[in-house]
Amino acid sequence: MTRDASLTSVNCTSCGAGLDILGGGRVQVHICPYCGSELDAQNDYKVIAQYSDLERPKTPISIGMSGKLLGVDYTVIGTLEQRETWGHKVWIWVDHQIFSPTHGYAWLTWEDGHFVFSRRIRTNKWMTELQVASSETRPTVTLGGETFRYYETSVHRITFAEGEFTWRPKIGDRVTSISAMSGSAMLTFSQSGEEREVERSIYLSRAEVEKAFGITLDGSPVKTHALQPFKAGPDHLFIRNVSAIAAVLCLVMAAVFSGMSGGATLQPTRVGVEQLPITLPMEIPSTHGLTEITLNGDTYNSWAALIVEVEGPDGTPMFEAGRAVEYYTGRDSEGTWSEGNNRASLRFRPEQAGRHLVTLSLEEAQHWTGPGVARSNVPALRTITVSAESGRSSGFFLVILGLAFGLFALVKVGQRWLHHSRRWSGSDWSDED
Repeated sequence: MTRDASLTSVNCTSCGAGLDILGGGRVQVHICPYCGSELDAQNDYKVIAQYSDLERPKTPISIGMSGKLLGVDYTVIGTLEQRETWGHKVWIWVDHQIFSPTHGYAWLTWEDGHFVFSRRIRTNKWMTELQVASSETRPTVTLGGETFRYYETSVHRITFAEGEFTWRPKIGDRVTSISAMSGSAMLTFSQSGEEREVERSIYLSRAEVEKAFGITLDGSPVKTHALQPFKAGPDHLFIRNVSAIAAVLCLVMAAVFSGMSGGATLQPTRVGVEQLPITLPMEIPSTHGLTEITLNGDTYNSWAALIVEVEGPDGTPMFEAGRAVEYYTGRDSEGTWSEGNNRASLRFRPEQAGRHLVTLSLEEAQHWTGPGVARSNVPALRTITVSAESGRSSGFFLVILGLAFGLFALVKVGQRWLHHSRRWSGSDWSDED
């Protein structure tokens, strides 16, 4: 015997309580919220099971609520609590069966402050525990041009049931579900006994659910849900792209400015170390740009510390700075190696044009004898070549600005990457297995 389609309410055949009929003709059972009796909706609501003293789960959604989800009017007709236990960890979520006269049945799941909408789909695609266990790489399923990658295997049980359902839920029933996720949806392959079904799930924002059912949700969601889409801030892509372009432009301009040569104010002058200290004239024609003094030494497995002093046209000392030249080479178990630089330079902005004096002196010079380094009988420094150019450009601050823009662009990229990592953090797949 099937249920009369014109029925809108019945009395529980166990306790006599009035029950509203909200679901369509495919409803199989109706579990009384008053006495916990499971009634056969297709056979005069006869009692087929009894579930008493079950604790109702906490959920903001209740049976009888109606609202528009994804443009379709749905009514909540049933509530299930699911529980998964692994070691000392426990996961609990609440599934609400919802019904639309035009679009049939679906599920609205509430877990840790998140909502997920699921519908059963017809497909011959399937993923098994054996396939997951024997696969060396993360298993995938392609459906409708969308690739779903294995996410997790869940074994859970029904711990509460109330309302109308299109199947017969049993308290304590064990269900094995294997899920696979794409960028915006999840496929769940569930098996309970001989029953198998595939559901496709998507994430619903709290604002969508609040608007649909006219409710106000308390608190905030816990963690990031696996299906939760990345919520970019205002103009996220614009800021990221502009920052990346600005970073590249700044670095290119820095390279151009740094590579621009000025006019020679001191021709390369080679000086023997025995001539130090020595004072050389340097004619700076303009205060425009920077003046760069360059030192080129001939150290070999040695280093030398040099002092550069600059005096202005009026005879006033401008500054004193130290620079070092060094070069080392040798051989070890990995082969020949070398490090150091026989070239050093310093830049300054002249305050006056005219004849400047550069005084170069040697502070200290020594050989370095390390493992695999041949000893040398020549002096640590024999000659030093001094030269200078004025009107040079510096790209230093453009480099700093470019790095700042680049860092800002990376932050924007990192936000999306971090969200992606959090979405997949609940997966039980390990590439190290």
